[in-house]
Amino acid sequence: MTDNLHSPQRRLIELRIEHADLNNLIDHSIADPAVDELALRRLKKRRLVLRDEIARLEAGQPAQGAPLPDEPA
Repeated sequence: MTDNLHSPQRRLIELRIEHADLNNLIDHSIADPAVDELALRRLKKRRLVLRDEIARLEAGQPAQGAPLPDEPA
């Protein structure tokens, strides 16, 4: 049972969901004139990190994790 919780397929699904959620959040943030530009850039960077990790998993390479960048965007 715990194998299913940590399987590459499950991780890939979770990453795709998070990526889609970020897409929606970014789209809504862009439409808001009061959006924090720095926060928006950080969301976009996170989305790129997720996209790269998804591509690695789809290619059969091990996942390297996707921490949020600490440096300013």
